[in-house]
Amino acid sequence: MDAGIFRDALTALAGVATGVMSGTFGVGGAVISTPAIRALGCSAALAVGTTLPSILPGAITGSWRYRHGELIQWKVVAFTAPSGIVAAILGAWVSPRVPGDGHLLMVFTALLLMWSSINMIRSVSSREPREPNEHDEVKTNLRNSQSFLATLTGLVAGGLSGLLGVGGGIIMVPLFRRWLGLPMKNAVATSLICVGCFAVPGTITHTIEGGIDWRFAIWLTIGVVVGAPFGSKMALKMSDKKLQRVFGLFLAAVAVVYGGGELLAL
Repeated sequence: MDAGIFRDALTALAGVATGVMSGTFGVGGAVISTPAIRALGCSAALAVGTTLPSILPGAITGSWRYRHGELIQWKVVAFTAPSGIVAAILGAWVSPRVPGDGHLLMVFTALLLMWSSINMIRSVSSREPREPNEHDEVKTNLRNSQSFLATLTGLVAGGLSGLLGVGGGIIMVPLFRRWLGLPMKNAVATSLICVGCFAVPGTITHTIEGGIDWRFAIWLTIGVVVGAPFGSKMALKMSDKKLQRVFGLFLAAVAVVYGGGELLAL
């Protein structure tokens, strides 16, 4: 599609949808924004970098509604973001050196997301209370070392983000729940801040290399900034269990899209 007001309007609408998803689930939203701008005429070479400038402003506006009630765990952000940034850079360096022209990585991504979605949905079901045992004591001691687990989460999420080209949020939210035991809304709010931090070095790098179509990026950013607060508002209205179930279904849908597309490509 040629550049023009109509294309700009569609780009902004794609940004709104991306922002809603970002604010609701604490993710970057590239699963919507990247294919959307590709369909509107952005080249494959520019698509990945063009979505990055919208992530940080979207994270800021989306997290504004999470600022009350200590939903954002700033201590977790302080340890997760730096390690995630370093790991993302390393993952991006390794990615083109993995055989399979990226298809095997995407299939692995789909399997990883489906595994995460199944675990998220299954853990929603209430369990009967039971007597604490030695295993529970070990888990409690691990969770007490929050700084270590937050750093490890950043390494895993950032590394897989750079390696597989997926948003760190779809990895961080499940890990924040499982490893740090954060409530669902805390995990989403904290992930949203970290995702914004992850986008900074990528945006700078792609800008220096001329890998951003700024007309697409500006209109996408406008839409994301508008949509992200609505996503956060939706998430806050849900119970933790409902939000976790919806997030699990979201991961499953992404897994099917990724896996189906790459299997067809193979």
